[in-house]
Amino acid sequence: MLDLRPNCECCDRDLPPESPEARICTFECTFCATCAADVLQGFCPNCSGNLVERPIRPQAALIKAPASTRRVEVVPIFRTGR
Repeated sequence: MLDLRPNCECCDRDLPPESPEARICTFECTFCATCAADVLQGFCPNCSGNLVERPIRPQAALIKAPASTRRVEVVPIFRTGR
């Protein structure tokens, strides 16, 4: 089951479970649509896999399987730009 991580690993933007702006790779690294397109050019910096739109878990399913609340630390290289 997907973690549905709560933030962009690049800019730390909040990405709630219902956000259509979340992008993930096959390892669930999570980025906002802006960073995925503009900073990362559609590829995960951790595994080099492509970034795709994260599925939205239905609200009823979030009750039994809630989204993760553990924020992923922003990688310092992203804070200053490349």
